Amino acid sequence: MNKYKNNLLSHASKLDALIDGCGEVTKYATAIVEENSQESTIAILRKISDLAKSSDYLIEVKEMASTLKKSLVEYHGYLKVLEICNRDKSEEDKRTLPELLDELDELIGLKSVKEKVNDLLVYQKVQKMRRGQNLNTTKSTLHLAFTGNPGTGKTTVARIVGRIYRQIGLLSKGHFIEVSRTDLIAGYQGQTALKVKKVIEKAKGGVLFIDEAYSITENDHSDSYGKECLTELTKALEDYRDDLVVIVAGYTEPMNNFFSSNPGLKSRFNTFIEFEDYTSEELEKILIMMCRKNDYELSEAAKLKLKKLLEEKVSDKNENFANGRMVRNIYDDLVMNHARRVVSIDNPSYEILSLIIDEDFVGF
Repeated sequence: MNKYKNNLLSHASKLDALIDGCGEVTKYATAIVEENSQESTIAILRKISDLAKSSDYLIEVKEMASTLKKSLVEYHGYLKVLEICNRDKSEEDKRTLPELLDELDELIGLKSVKEKVNDLLVYQKVQKMRRGQNLNTTKSTLHLAFTGNPGTGKTTVARIVGRIYRQIGLLSKGHFIEVSRTDLIAGYQGQTALKVKKVIEKAKGGVLFIDEAYSITENDHSDSYGKECLTELTKALEDYRDDLVVIVAGYTEPMNNFFSSNPGLKSRFNTFIEFEDYTSEELEKILIMMCRKNDYELSEAAKLKLKKLLEEKVSDKNENFANGRMVRNIYDDLVMNHARRVVSIDNPSYEILSLIIDEDFVGF
């Protein structure tokens, strides 16, 4: 903080000296750092703008005015970052373990996933209690592999698992960081390891979620970069196993290839959970829940159309079936079609504004 404050005051004083400003610019800068004065911020920016436009001053003055502006931006940027960090601390997840387990249970479908996650949590909780009584415990890893098609809730479940792990004392922070290939692999040799180390350092104490993890090794042209990434990642999986959970996720078959690409990688994961596709009934429940959360209802005729549409989608699905993402797209289209229909109605009632009817199923 002192660095940004001192730079602002120093550059303001130097500009005052160059233009013989009688301390005016310094006065504004002092008001900014001591009172967070918006008026002084505006005043100092106007002064800088006037100096930049004027032909009465030497280039040295204009350069110092530019430097002062940069210092002002850095100072306010620092304050904003500080505000965001403090806000994050104050909004830390305070939910209890029963509340988090309820959140997991309330997710539509995912029966086998819920059973496996609950078994995993029960096991880890008992192992922790056994360690407290100096009983022998298996030194198993917390790392998980989620496989299945997109839109099946892998990210949502990963977030909940991280928070639950914190509640039962397995993680010191329980925060959640999601990364992809671009966050881990650098553009040239030797830098990928450093990039992975930075991500790991940031994730320690919480959950590192790597979506489409197989993409790390699927690019033949940059295969050496992928190997470098996996080498560093595999090492971190072992070194920080006591206070880091890494969850890798992706399509089932590419994930099998991903694990076979590094001999030591699969051994670092002892829990593999397959996320099955949603049924048409589950997808229908998801869409109706989306509607209700946003103050929309479906008419009976609309529900019949929805049921038929989802049955057709499920019947015709392929390996890239989008599950919940598809439902989100259907919901967005329905809301837009509803808006197009209702906008021309004079003084629409509450029911008209909230009811999606069969006529809104256009273009599906």
